[in-house]
Amino acid sequence: MSNENPFIFLIDTIFSIYIAIMLLRFLLQQVGADFYNPISQFVVKMTQPLVRPARTLIPSIGKVDTATLVLVVALILVKLVLLLAIAGYAISIGSLLIQSLYDLVSLTFDIFIFALFIQAILSWVSPDPAHPVNRILYSLTLPVLRPIRRYIPPISGIDLSTLVALIGLMFLKRLVLSLFGLF
Repeated sequence: MSNENPFIFLIDTIFSIYIAIMLLRFLLQQVGADFYNPISQFVVKMTQPLVRPARTLIPSIGKVDTATLVLVVALILVKLVLLLAIAGYAISIGSLLIQSLYDLVSLTFDIFIFALFIQAILSWVSPDPAHPVNRILYSLTLPVLRPIRRYIPPISGIDLSTLVALIGLMFLKRLVLSLFGLF
């Protein structure tokens, strides 16, 4: 797709931001983040216009908010169709579905990697642990860091679990996404 087309840039940017916010809502629900946190409230208010009607049609499966996850995939599909149509490429249903799944997996890894990276940078400046950003990052990254911290305790007061998690997630992302080349 041509990067010079301003409409491709605009559609890609708007959809990518909203898809990331929608996926963040799903992930925050899965990790049990505090939804009274101002950041969580922002995410909920931004996504509620689509999630509310979707929940009437798509029930949750256990604790999994299926409606939000289906919306994420649907938004990725819409974004891809629009971008391919503007660029003038033929649209194949099979490749669209594979690309949507690829984008979903990639974005999920990116959110966790970004959260860990920001948390690591913030730890250098010793911010207030009760700050909404720190609390939401802690909630999001704890499921990734907890198993690592069981095996790698702090060494001389330095917590290497974030570094190990970042390297591990980047490796896993490359490994999982390389499997898409097999289809």
